[in-house]
Parts: sequence; structure tokens; C-alpha cells
Amino acid sequence: MVAFWIAFYVLLPALVIYLCHRYSWLDKVGTVVICYVIGIAVGNAGILPENMFEVQDLLMTLTIPIALPLIFFSIDIKKWSRLAGKSILSFALAAVAVVIATAVGFLVFRHTIGEESWKVGGMLIGVYTGGTPNLAAIGTALQIDPTTYIAAHTSDVVVSAIYLLLLMTVLQRILLVFLPRFQPAQGESQGKGVEDFSSYTAVLDRKKALPLLAAFGIALGIFAVGAGLTFVFPQDIAMVVAILTVCTLGIVCSFIPAIRRIPMTFQLGQYIILIFCLVVSSMADLSKLLSTAPAMIGYVSIAIFLGLIIHVALAAIFKVDADTVIITSVAGVFSPPFVPMIAAALRNKEIVVTGVITGIIGWVIATYLGIGVAYTLHML
Repeated sequence: MVAFWIAFYVLLPALVIYLCHRYSWLDKVGTVVICYVIGIAVGNAGILPENMFEVQDLLMTLTIPIALPLIFFSIDIKKWSRLAGKSILSFALAAVAVVIATAVGFLVFRHTIGEESWKVGGMLIGVYTGGTPNLAAIGTALQIDPTTYIAAHTSDVVVSAIYLLLLMTVLQRILLVFLPRFQPAQGESQGKGVEDFSSYTAVLDRKKALPLLAAFGIALGIFAVGAGLTFVFPQDIAMVVAILTVCTLGIVCSFIPAIRRIPMTFQLGQYIILIFCLVVSSMADLSKLLSTAPAMIGYVSIAIFLGLIIHVALAAIFKVDADTVIITSVAGVFSPPFVPMIAAALRNKEIVVTGVITGIIGWVIATYLGIGVAYTLHML
């Protein structure tokens, strides 16, 4: 019976990805959300074996430290030098704004949410400067309760959907009241050659299977190093050290061209993240989830919308244009896969590469920033 559920956790994301590829309306919902819904349903239906917790805990421990290096392998850090100064500045201002807004939300809701509110703050920093991998990494490093984790991420999905609607409709016109208009560059559009981070179609290509297997082996080696360090450091910081170690080693490996050029490493890492989402959601107590939802939605709303207000105010001071502010906000709050969609809504292809690469920068720094801010909030 346990073997069946392990296979369920490992294989179901493949079915979800296939269905999202097959049906556009499911793709709009998103693989992460679907895995969460299925996990919560399974976990609260009373069908899991009584001895399942140990298996779930093991899968949670394994998935994130293996997925993170795979995600970082594909990063080309040399691309950073191609970014215009305003783009880097705007992303930095967005990160500062999210930190300030999250700290305000922590002060407002720390007593309502409880003793893990500082961990939630760190996760919100991670997801709004990076993405779901960083959210999961910080939650794992800080050993947050699965129900609190799901409450935070579910609230993020709800509030982010409202923000996404705002982005695609009226936000540009509102920001143009306060910020200068985007000035297009001369020459060829920057929108060409952007990787589709959400495409899994090449995973089954036999020519790519062997290199991808080698990348998985390297990720396992990095995981082994991180796991070994948990026996060296005190228990209260051991997992933090392990997560930061695998992040750092994954980034270091991205400097090796032979590793960086292995196709589909990001997608394989993201697939493992989906396994984590399925496992952690199946551990969530639905009654506790519903009781924490209102406060968590308030916390997330402050992080997103107060963060946006602060970002725009800072951008006005530094004369950053409206489109660059929007696309760097999208890169942080939603991560690179959403960038082309928002760029199309803005009718501005030139900002695609800016958004994708600043989003990649976010993936790199978000775990470090989120854990640092979390411990700072904890001291408060």
C-alpha cells in the first residue's frame, strides 16, 4: 500500500502536466494549483495509510534539495551584464519594497497567525522576489508546519490572481500617471530566443535523456553534500545550512558550460517541485487551513499590494518607466514564465528579456534573502 502511494506522489505530476498540455483551460489553472487541490483532497479524505507520515516527511526532505540545483544549472549568469541599469534598479527597488511590506504585514498579523508568522514572512519574501521553488526551499529550511505552508501558498494563489487581473487590464494606465512612459530601444527586438520555462515537450527526447540523467546524478551529489552538513551543524540551523549549500553549489555548477547547456534541467527540477507540492498539500489539515485563511490572505495582500505601492513610489523617485516597473514586479511576484504573457498584454516585446533575466536573478537571491529576513523578523 505504501509503495502505491509513493508511485502516486511521483507519477501524478506527469499526468497533471499532460492534462494541462492537452486542455488549455487546465493550463490556465496551473500545475501547481492542481497538485495542491489533489493533495488536499487526498490528505483529508481519510484514505492514506496510518504510517504514511514517515514517507511524506522523507519525500519532503528529499525533493527540494534535489530540485534546486537542477533549476539553477540552466542559469547563464553572464546574461546579467546585458541588463540595462534601470532594469536592475527596478528589480532591486521591488525587492526592497517587498521586504518592507512583508515586515509591515508581520507586525499586523504576527499574533493572529501565531508563532510561525516569521517563517511565513520569509516564505513571502522568497516567493515575491523569486518563485515557488524559493517558497518551498525556505519553508523546508525553516521546517514550517505543512498546514501553515499550504495556507500561505493558497492565499498567495488567490491574491496573486487578483493582482494578475489588475496587471493585464488597468495597472499600466494607472502607473503612467506617476511614472514616465517606456522608451523603446533602436534596432532588433529583445523578445527573441526566450526559453519557454513551462514547456516539457522535449523531456521524452531520447537524445536528451542521458545528459539529463547525468544532471540528475550531479544534483544527487550536491544533495549528499548538503545532507552531510546536517550532521555537522546544530539541529536548529542544520536544514538552513543544507538548503543554502545546495543553492550555492547549484549556482557554482551553472558556471560550467557542459552542465549549463544540458537541456530541460529546469523542467526536471520543476517536476520535482510538483512532487513536493503534492506531498505537502496531502499533509495539510483542512479545518486548520480554513481557520487561518482570513489572516493569511490579509498578510499576503499587504505583501503584494503595499509592496507595489512602495515599489512605484521608489520608481518615481528614480524615474523608472511604468513598463519596466510592471515587468520587474511580474518577474518577482510571478517568476519568468509569466513575463511573455504580461509583455503581450502591455504590447511591449522589448521588455521580455528584461523580465525573464531579472526573474532568474530573483530565483538566485530569493532563498538567501527570505531566510535572512525570516530570522530578522524572528528577533523582533
